[in-house]
Amino acid sequence: MSDLTLIRTDSGNADFRKLVALLDQDLAIRDGNDHTFYAQFNKVDTIKEVIVAYQNNIPVGCGAIKPFSTTEAEVKRMFVHPDYRNKGIAAKIVTALENWAMEIGFSATVLETGKKQPEALALYQKIGYRVTPNYGQYIGVDNSVCMAKSLNV
Repeated sequence: MSDLTLIRTDSGNADFRKLVALLDQDLAIRDGNDHTFYAQFNKVDTIKEVIVAYQNNIPVGCGAIKPFSTTEAEVKRMFVHPDYRNKGIAAKIVTALENWAMEIGFSATVLETGKKQPEALALYQKIGYRVTPNYGQYIGVDNSVCMAKSLNV
């Protein structure tokens, strides 16, 4: 993809916040009555590791990681603007997040997505994530699908 640039930033980045607002609008529609439950776990005020993707200087996608355990980083706030989907941008963001996670000492990543996000499920499985038992606040939540990937090469 020509002119795709990924930048490392943090959750104070204005473009990241705009993309997250679009993500939350999309999730509110997909999750319906469950959205309030999920939203409480998706605060972005203090995330230190954020990737924003730019296509020809336009912010088109984002993702973040945050510590989950001493060895695992959790992938959060993954989003690609609908006009830029199916171009490999999301996979590039996840790869950049995984590389960053390894740089700061993590050996695996975990994430939660939902059954109402089939595109996300397909992407994560395609790039090596495996379904795991639901963790933490997602235990017993039928719509949640938790996944993990070892970063040890």
